[in-house]
This record gives sequence, structure tokens and C-alpha cells, in this order.
Amino acid sequence: MTKVVYEIAEHDGGWAYRVDGAWSETFASHDEARKAAERAAREQAIPGEDTGISYADKDGHWKQEIASGHDRPEADVKG
Repeated sequence: MTKVVYEIAEHDGGWAYRVDGAWSETFASHDEARKAAERAAREQAIPGEDTGISYADKDGHWKQEIASGHDRPEADVKG
């Protein structure tokens, strides 16, 4: 099983979470960034339909993939 770690850190004049080098939007407080990361981590565990996804990798390049709705990673929040 894949493990995804959401790391909370100061970023761009506020707080954000980072996954595999890619940053979320910036939040005004650490608490807001942590709550957003926890919500995203919970959503990782929800099975669903196979679907197309697009995301920016750590270098800012956009990727497109088909994600299996039943192959859910283990998710954790740090920071």
C-alpha cells in the first residue's frame, strides 16, 4: 500500500501543506493548513469510481492519470 504524508510548513507568507514536494494553497494559520491537510488525508481513504485526475508534480509539471477508485493510499499528517 502506498503511503501519502501531508507535511505542514510555513509557505508563501502563510501556512500550507506539502505532498511529495507539491504545495497546497496558502492558509492564514497553521491550524487552518492542518485542518485542510487532515480533510485531504481523510478523502484519500474514501473508495469511489475510477476517475481521471490531474495534478502538479514537485517540479510544477501537470500530470494526468487514471486513478483506481479502490486503490487507496494510507495517509498521514505531520507538523
